[in-house]
Amino acid sequence: MSRSFNRDPHPGRPRILFVGHGESSHTHSWVDLLQDTPINVRLFALPTLTPPPDDWPVRTYISGVPTGRMNPETRTCRHPAGRPGWVIRHLRAALSGGDGRATENWLAKVVADWQPEIVHTLGLDPAGFIFHRLRQRSAGAAAAIWVLQLRGGSDLSLRRHDPAQRPAITEAMTGCDQILTDNRVNMEYAAELGIPREKFASIAPIPGTGGIDLTEIAQLADQAPSDRRTILWPKAYESQWSSAKPVLEALTSCWDRIQPCHVEALNVSDDVGVWIQTLPEHIRTNMTVNARVPRSEALEKLARSRTLLAPSLVDGTPNVMFEAMATGALPIVSPLETIRPIVEEHENVLFARNLWPAEIADALVAAMTDNGLVERIAENNHRRIRELADRSVIRPKVIAFYEGLAGLARAGG
Repeated sequence: MSRSFNRDPHPGRPRILFVGHGESSHTHSWVDLLQDTPINVRLFALPTLTPPPDDWPVRTYISGVPTGRMNPETRTCRHPAGRPGWVIRHLRAALSGGDGRATENWLAKVVADWQPEIVHTLGLDPAGFIFHRLRQRSAGAAAAIWVLQLRGGSDLSLRRHDPAQRPAITEAMTGCDQILTDNRVNMEYAAELGIPREKFASIAPIPGTGGIDLTEIAQLADQAPSDRRTILWPKAYESQWSSAKPVLEALTSCWDRIQPCHVEALNVSDDVGVWIQTLPEHIRTNMTVNARVPRSEALEKLARSRTLLAPSLVDGTPNVMFEAMATGALPIVSPLETIRPIVEEHENVLFARNLWPAEIADALVAAMTDNGLVERIAENNHRRIRELADRSVIRPKVIAFYEGLAGLARAGG
């Protein structure tokens, strides 16, 4: 570990260690809230085959496979990249699930050496579970104030029903000091598990990315929403959180009624890609299939889109919905209990249940044929997004939150 990596830019100022997936755009967006503040920030990146981008300036501990040349001022790795055979051994261990203890041990060393006042785990699974185990056996980890950030609906919506997972969820949420979430429904779920409401931070609920830079995103849109003919479909995969096949069925059934149009499919999984190949040629030729794309590119595509097609089975308050609202794209989302309290159908969004192709098709026809509806919703959302997710309003609240916790830590509280 280089001297420049160890040297904090603001000696003596509060130290926050984030723990989470280093390649996640949500991680970057949240951590970047603290850029240009007198707070020392580092990220412990959990094992993954895709580390953070080389140009991301946050000091990061790489616990996965290093790629390329790491800048010694901003990156350090658990194992030297050049150690013979290490990458192969790491991959084998990660695939077999045997690398967890080594990662946990290195996290313990990082906490003991750097001594952060605050450890913020980005998500309950796996970051929260890892740190909870560590806190039970490490005095250094136990001394830090632990902020647990729940990820949308995925951390609790389904898992709290699983008898095998419920005890671990309850123990971790009981053991942390503060909880952040992007929706009030998670607070109700936590109460069902016996977690006191006082555990939730005063700034919650709060968008998981820290909000939208409305000035920046407004500059991306150069067409009126009703002049655009693109449908952005960002969840073109099968998972327990959303299903792609009903969307394909909906597109097929309403295709002739929504012409002309083009579909931009993002995060297309291999199995869904195969199903796309079965569509009629006149549909396939008007679809662009993308695997993972950088968040900046996804935002540019969204700003050129007339509608966001994002039905889901489980969700929090979707960041992509906020981004669509900011760009003027009409969001088609599912009427989940985390979403319904903050937006109105026909005023901010159109609702369609994920497993109902007919509902998705009806919403698409309305979005692609009714120019007045599209423009009215875009105008409404221009105001509503400032109330829900304005990053310039959220940022000072987050900074004050951390500064208050750091002061409490230093006072021995």
